[in-house]
Amino acid sequence: MKRLILFSIALLLIQIPLANAARKVVLDARIEEAIEEFEALTSAGRKLAEQSAGMLVFPKVGKAGFGIGGEYGEGALLIDGKIVQYYNTASGSIGFQAGVQTRRQIILFLEKSVLNSFRASNGWEAGVDGSVAIATLGAGGEIDTKSLNQPVVAFIFGNKGLMYNLSLEGSKFSQIEKKK
Repeated sequence: MKRLILFSIALLLIQIPLANAARKVVLDARIEEAIEEFEALTSAGRKLAEQSAGMLVFPKVGKAGFGIGGEYGEGALLIDGKIVQYYNTASGSIGFQAGVQTRRQIILFLEKSVLNSFRASNGWEAGVDGSVAIATLGAGGEIDTKSLNQPVVAFIFGNKGLMYNLSLEGSKFSQIEKKK
């Protein structure tokens, strides 16, 4: 009986890292899919991403609210096309809002100093620790020029559902765990 308990505990301890590993494989695949969709959506955005110091990709951010709302998503920071750290984004809000939505977010750090500040923070909040310009796409996937003058530019796409109130203000980005 004692051996069975020890075996069960050992099996459980082995499964916890495996569950995290499987979760990362799925998240990595979704991140790759989001990047491919982004590149197909806007060639100008793809070129900007290639020139950026870092790219924070959230393949699915869910948002719901009716007066009181919240959002959550998991993603990763890529530098030179490689994942260097996993992050989550979360926010809560009170005010005029209604609906449910999922979307994809890609945030480009166009200046290395801003990227370094983001990475050194213990939870970086949009609008407090740095402003994030939301890029709007014109005909042919061209980016509005006002966004290009900012050190951090966000692209929001792949919206599913309906939600009034599109903003990243107050969104907090935190490391999930150190990448191994």
